[in-house]
Amino acid sequence: MSRIALLLLLAACAAAADELDEARARWAISPQGPMLERLLPPTFAPKQLPEPGSPGAKLALGFCVQCHNLPNPAMHHAEKWPAIVDRMVVRMEGRGNMGRLMAEMMAGVKAPAPEETRILTDYLQKHAQAPLDPKRYPEVNRPSGEAFRLACSQCHVLPDPRRHTRAEWPAVVARMQENMEWMNRVVGTQPSSDRAAGEPQLRIEEINAFLRRHARP
Repeated sequence: MSRIALLLLLAACAAAADELDEARARWAISPQGPMLERLLPPTFAPKQLPEPGSPGAKLALGFCVQCHNLPNPAMHHAEKWPAIVDRMVVRMEGRGNMGRLMAEMMAGVKAPAPEETRILTDYLQKHAQAPLDPKRYPEVNRPSGEAFRLACSQCHVLPDPRRHTRAEWPAVVARMQENMEWMNRVVGTQPSSDRAAGEPQLRIEEINAFLRRHARP
């Protein structure tokens, strides 16, 4: 990483910390604070944003963390992001599906201008989840791909295994496991080796094995 890129990243992280501190201060005094804090898991850090010094990343740090923890652009695929951003902007403006309560929850929250909304949407789409093509990876619909298919499809489209290298995937899968625990989406209550329990199991070893077979070297 170049010195300029490092300085931009440090500045972005500092700005994000300030925004998060302000948001958490609002959550602490708001009756809806616990709900807002739980909307997204806290496992994605500003330093993990792609192109951290770009205008899009700065807008994500400036606006998204006002109401919930920082979203990963890869939590949705590109087609889905525009409608989500539009819905979030309406809510930041104090409108939305909760009437007066929404206005109260958004007190002190800034909404992006139309051009900022466009830049933010473009950024999220650029770095969105790349959906898996089942024709390219037919194994996903076979028993050896079942653990990956069942676990990942609970929260988003199935990711293309070539999004990360073989060495990178285990850390990504570990973060997704934390997210599932945060969102109460961990499947099964029996040991992962117990397939006779009659319920889906989170089989991390099989998920990582599937990804290793198809990831970039």
